Amino acid sequence: MRNIAIYGKGGIGKSTVACHLAASWGLKGLKVALIGCDPKKDTCMLLTGNNPPKPILEALRNGESIEQCIVKGYANVLCIEVGGPEPGVGCAGRGLLLAFEHLDKLGVLSDLDIIVYDVPGDIVCGGFAIPMKRTNSEVYIVTSGEYLSLYAANGISKAVKKMRSRLGGLILNSSRGNLSEELKIVEAFARALNSKIVGAIPKIPLLKKCSLEGKTIFQVSPRSKGSMIFRNLAETIIANEPREEVNEISDKELLSIINII
Repeated sequence: MRNIAIYGKGGIGKSTVACHLAASWGLKGLKVALIGCDPKKDTCMLLTGNNPPKPILEALRNGESIEQCIVKGYANVLCIEVGGPEPGVGCAGRGLLLAFEHLDKLGVLSDLDIIVYDVPGDIVCGGFAIPMKRTNSEVYIVTSGEYLSLYAANGISKAVKKMRSRLGGLILNSSRGNLSEELKIVEAFARALNSKIVGAIPKIPLLKKCSLEGKTIFQVSPRSKGSMIFRNLAETIIANEPREEVNEISDKELLSIINII
């Protein structure tokens, strides 16, 4: 079983990437689960028609079975949202640990080919590092060429190194609309990390329609260029061999990379 954790700065497009990867593999007949680890509980929207499953932590608070929290979405992907504590109460990272304990006891994840985790990456506390610790996990960081996005990516890579996990690579999700310019920056960042770019996603206007309809681009426009981009990314990750060693980059080194253009 492959454990694939998608990290990145808030708003960088992790959920969009995670949904399309899970759907692409599901369409190929693989048994896939997508687990949203963000307290916002919005990971699975594109696979469930904007009708996400009940969060596990909410069910646990109500003394309910978590089996109702596991729903089958588009491409037969099992969709799960961990959720978070009540606002201002408790720790979302600790809640993530609790949710995985219950999922493991239930055994619903044991007979899968791939589990995709969509994880917040602005702050990698002990709880949010749980997907990195899963057996043989691979971490992929979604980033753009913007400073704050790369700053978050650098923090995540440091956590990967500390957890002795494996960095599969970077996924460039263009924020400027100038893919070639961002590519130069993110390529330099990847080299400094001893990593690589596994996919580059340009701005895809059609994704706005997908978001409004709660559908993947495979459903809205299956033969579009955007659809092929996500299919190619999924194939690249399946064939990828993550690297064991990640270099640590200082904030000063990161700034020098940002300023190469």
